Amino acid sequence: MLIILSGLPGAGKTTLGRALATETGGLHLRIDTIEQALKRSSLMLDPVEDAGYAAAMAIAGDNLKLGRIVVADSVNPIELTRKAWRETARRAGASFADVEIVCSDAAEHRRRVETRASDIEGLVQPKWADVEAREYEPWTNDRILIDTAGREPADCLMELVDALPRMA
Repeated sequence: MLIILSGLPGAGKTTLGRALATETGGLHLRIDTIEQALKRSSLMLDPVEDAGYAAAMAIAGDNLKLGRIVVADSVNPIELTRKAWRETARRAGASFADVEIVCSDAAEHRRRVETRASDIEGLVQPKWADVEAREYEPWTNDRILIDTAGREPADCLMELVDALPRMA
């Protein structure tokens, strides 16, 4: 199964994605890590455009074909990329679940964005103004919606696991 996590920076995707991968024994595939590696590579891609998503989808497809659970962690702000993730699962003969992670409390979301430190060498975290200005298209299909505002990560994880279709 491909579990497609989407949401704005600071909403809690990576925290939840790591916990979900640990809980399920799945592969946590983080776009920020891949994009930063591409920037540091001999190609020195900056901006990386769609290269990070393309690499992540290829890795996801390989692992899905092996029967692995893959937790894809990215902002995934537009329908084009959301559709591409779903198509990655279909090509691999795997099921998928779209999950949107939000933080509905603007003050809490802002605090998270402004106080978090990067755990990826060279990654510059966005400022709150960048998050507010970020293109993020409304959803046009069903998804699991997890609101992390005022909640412990373990509670959000339990809600997500309960909402996911049974994973074979």
